Amino acid sequence: MRRFISKASALALLGSAGAALAQGAAAPAAPTSGGDTAWMLVCTVLVLLMTIPGIILFYSGMLRSKNALSIVAHGVAATAVVTLVWAMFGYSIAFTPGNGLFGGVSRFFADGVVGTGSGVHPSAPTVPESAFFMFQLAFAVVTFVIVLGATAERMRLGATVFFAALWTLAVYAPVAHWVWHPTGWLASMGHMDFAGGTVVHVASGASGLVAAWVLGPRRGFGSEPMVPHNLLITVLGAGLLWAGWFGFNAGSALEASNRAAGALLATQVGACSGAMLWGICEYVHRGQWSVLGTMTGAIAGLIAITPASGFVTIPGALAIGAAGGVLCFLCVVNFKARTGIDDTLDVFALHGVGGLVGTALTPLFASAAVAKVTAGVGTQLLGALAVMAYAAVATWLILRVLAFFVPLRVDAEKEQVGLDIAEHGEMLSPQS
Repeated sequence: MRRFISKASALALLGSAGAALAQGAAAPAAPTSGGDTAWMLVCTVLVLLMTIPGIILFYSGMLRSKNALSIVAHGVAATAVVTLVWAMFGYSIAFTPGNGLFGGVSRFFADGVVGTGSGVHPSAPTVPESAFFMFQLAFAVVTFVIVLGATAERMRLGATVFFAALWTLAVYAPVAHWVWHPTGWLASMGHMDFAGGTVVHVASGASGLVAAWVLGPRRGFGSEPMVPHNLLITVLGAGLLWAGWFGFNAGSALEASNRAAGALLATQVGACSGAMLWGICEYVHRGQWSVLGTMTGAIAGLIAITPASGFVTIPGALAIGAAGGVLCFLCVVNFKARTGIDDTLDVFALHGVGGLVGTALTPLFASAAVAKVTAGVGTQLLGALAVMAYAAVATWLILRVLAFFVPLRVDAEKEQVGLDIAEHGEMLSPQS
């Protein structure tokens, strides 16, 4: 049951939180809500399930069988690396006061997050800071693993490990600070991103596109069939992503509240709208309505509704999910053929485009009855395009510098054999 406090006590608590924020520390120990804390812990688990096993199954089933285990290895390794980097430096860069671009150092090595004297984060004043820390960690993990879909079937595991660490510190943490910390430059402009349309999807989509371009296409791209080896695994992974997305979006309310329930409902509506519109587009385009297309459309709808989920009512969720389904479908169908960039699993066409669509449409469908509308389309586009440009340039620099020290992709022989055998000594089946 939520604990109620007097008006005077509430004002005193807000004053203490503000002073702590200015000093770069969490607010002092304060009454927290057991209900809110339990909700945030459940949502954190759901978001972690989006990565392991959700996204790695979704990706694995769409690859050739000779590379099906390699994406699992890359996803698990990335999860470990991002977790360690986040605990040491990333959280502090993202979620402590600093300037408009970066946070401070007060939470390096998670100092003060756990134990006697730990308090709450000003953005989530009803839960322990450790719960907020872990929830945001789950976001950092899934965001980088999304990028791996663009580099699948050719990137070395060693390169992925270093890429994960550098990208989390240089791209994800600063962008999260820009948008989700009150001192961030986009937050100060009122940029509306409830659950990661800009921070997660635009950033990962742009980075995936650049990473695919830097690595170059897979050998045989455009001339050899590269069909999914097991769509049932992909559907299972997509289902886990869909379920986990409720924690992703509804958990971003940072409390068990009416707004969280509304975000959960908007998420489901957006997903189903995207699935239906993708299926219709696919049927018009080629006369068939595929299982893969339906699930991909649901993911497109989920991506598009993510930034808007805590701001819109049902009509808005329907419209944004539908827009995501249609526009992502058109990009997936045309982008590779027109650019020649081998973004293996269409990370940019789904996440980059879907995130941009949802971010731009958020203020058009936002309702003041749900939450305050703080930005217009111009501010939304400025923020999304700035993040896209920054993520693209930073990713290019990271990979170019990293290439001087670590080979980025496997050699031709290993790629022909498949990364499962060549890098891990394991395989699903004798077929490739």
